[in-house]
Amino acid sequence: MDFEKYVNAAKTSKFGLFKLNLGLGYVIPFNRPHKIKILEIKDDSVKTIIPYRRKNFNHIKGVHACGMATAAEFSSGFMLLTKLGSKKYRLIMESLEMKYHYQAKADIHAEFKADADWMQTNIYTPLEGNDSILIKCEILLHDVNGNHVATGYTNWQIKLWSKVKTKL
Repeated sequence: MDFEKYVNAAKTSKFGLFKLNLGLGYVIPFNRPHKIKILEIKDDSVKTIIPYRRKNFNHIKGVHACGMATAAEFSSGFMLLTKLGSKKYRLIMESLEMKYHYQAKADIHAEFKADADWMQTNIYTPLEGNDSILIKCEILLHDVNGNHVATGYTNWQIKLWSKVKTKL
């Protein structure tokens, strides 16, 4: 799968975005039943959705906290892999923290932004002198009515594949 080709097509075309989401449903099967999808992708940001639907409900018919956490993780991980590339860097989530602010009773959008300056300051420069780094990403989650529902913080370990040591 030419990942970069599908991502670039998704930035400019609704059909391209549809194809990317379809492919991601197979590559990341955990997200498929929850219908977490990319709504919008730009060079420096990604916006995903976790829909307000029965399979995503908690006991009080709001979007489940773990569903929102998954959308936050997916948003930041997808953007980082898109910008870094999976051939040169290995990305592993080290931890996830969520702060919930408002009851989620509608579709939820999770957005993560990483411009060139942020990438240089937080990833490329620190990797010059280290085998691996931990990077903290802040993901904002809002409902479709504009309410700030939650803030997610994903901590990613980023390492050059050439520095990865695995046991056989």
